[in-house]
Amino acid sequence: MIKYIVEYRGDFLRVISGDKKGFKLKAPKGKDTRPTEDRVKESLFNILGDIDNNSMVLDLFAGSGSIGIEFLSRGAKMAYFIDNSSLSIKTIKENLIHTNFLKKSKIIKGDSIKSIKFLGREDIKFDYIYIDPPYGGNLIEKSMKSILKANILNNNAILILEHKKALDLPNILYGLEKTDIRNYGNKVLTFYTYNKEA
Repeated sequence: MIKYIVEYRGDFLRVISGDKKGFKLKAPKGKDTRPTEDRVKESLFNILGDIDNNSMVLDLFAGSGSIGIEFLSRGAKMAYFIDNSSLSIKTIKENLIHTNFLKKSKIIKGDSIKSIKFLGREDIKFDYIYIDPPYGGNLIEKSMKSILKANILNNNAILILEHKKALDLPNILYGLEKTDIRNYGNKVLTFYTYNKEA
């Protein structure tokens, strides 16, 4: 399996291996954007393994869009990017144009909960959802609740939550089962799986 590693350097990210090796991805400037470090991203995709080429991906609170772009680099069929920041939306679009993934992407500017409801009304379903909200405000649980209510998950969908270590999430959350947790200093990735038969 080809591995893609993305590293952060100042105000841009770089794909440093795989098909997009050498491609730079811009990162929005500002304290509210926290690019996912290369070691965390590498670990994430080692855990997920091969990405099916029919996979639908949602990058929620997308920031630079680097997570969704990483999924596309690994063969995902389509990625949706949601963010309420005009600067982030501009950056995501520039990164998708640069990596030639614009045609495999949908960009939505708006509130995360309202956008999730919109996706539900459009009957769009996902295999992977990455959730990395601003710290505070209980946005992880609000997002998870909205995702289940909107019915936007395919069976066996995987949700990956990036959050502070201090946040202790339950083993079962709105019917989703916690399947893995990885610690990276003060940052944690928590994995949940959706099984509609459960």
